[in-house]
Amino acid sequence: MSTNRTPVLACAAALALVCTEASHAQDYPTKGVRMVVPYAVGGGTDIFGRVIAKKLSERWQQQVVVDNRAGAGGIVGTEIVAQAPKDGYTLLMASNTHAMYPGFYKSIPFDPVKSFDAVTLVADGPNMLVVHPSLPVRTVTELISLARKNPGKLTFGSAGVGTTTQLAGELFRMMAKINVVHVPYKGSGQAEIDLAGGHVLYMIDSLPAALPNVRAGRTRAIATTGKKRAPALPNIPTVSEAGLPGYELVTWWGIAVPAGTPQALIAKLNKEIVQVMALPDVKELLATQGAESRTTTPEQFSDYIKSQIDFYGKIIAGAGIKPE
Repeated sequence: MSTNRTPVLACAAALALVCTEASHAQDYPTKGVRMVVPYAVGGGTDIFGRVIAKKLSERWQQQVVVDNRAGAGGIVGTEIVAQAPKDGYTLLMASNTHAMYPGFYKSIPFDPVKSFDAVTLVADGPNMLVVHPSLPVRTVTELISLARKNPGKLTFGSAGVGTTTQLAGELFRMMAKINVVHVPYKGSGQAEIDLAGGHVLYMIDSLPAALPNVRAGRTRAIATTGKKRAPALPNIPTVSEAGLPGYELVTWWGIAVPAGTPQALIAKLNKEIVQVMALPDVKELLATQGAESRTTTPEQFSDYIKSQIDFYGKIIAGAGIKPE
């Protein structure tokens, strides 16, 4: 008799847990929610995080507070989320860098996949290949030709070691088979200033960071790095169509929570955030920053992160960058 009762009791306990989680998800949130942005105020991750936080606050009638925790290339803020309670009240606004950690660091205080549960991708957008106006090139093909004729002479800037801008430049260098010099800066802002001043000759930067100088005529846009042309810049070709077939590297953003967060909560978060990203005014704001709304299921975002870890790992290895 007791043998037969054991599985029945186990099923009853499991059913009670599922019902409890579903009830909590239905009531969620009953207090303020923290969205950790592991970068300083003002970048794309911060801008999009604040848009989502504002919209969720309005929908939930609960404050969603953006908490900027910059440091160590995003590791400081990301670790805070990894160690947070698994109750849905701490969210991570993640970006490409999340998938770069394994390639750049021998040891980090979390696992980019196992320490988190993916909620959804929210947006992505291309970067832009820009050159100093003194450089006698107007196409990708001309830039590659000039670099090959002057090995070791051309310099490309980046926002720093371990950033998307560095890896975008390294991928370009490897695929184009050119010998150029990488000059890292402490952020895109300083790199863009030096590019406009001619201290470096080209750079692959995010659209929000690159567009002001392009529009002011201080730098020249050559191409964008997506699979297709950016809607905001239909006259600018992609790197792939303009001379380097197969080149593609986009910046992406998404939401994650600490691993072990109840699935019912993840499902609710996914549904709510997907609806926010479909709002016309949100799509319009993304467009002004050169990005597009791009949502997924939790499973799809998790698989995407894994594929991006592999993608960036190959670039890092190919560039001969040694993990710190």
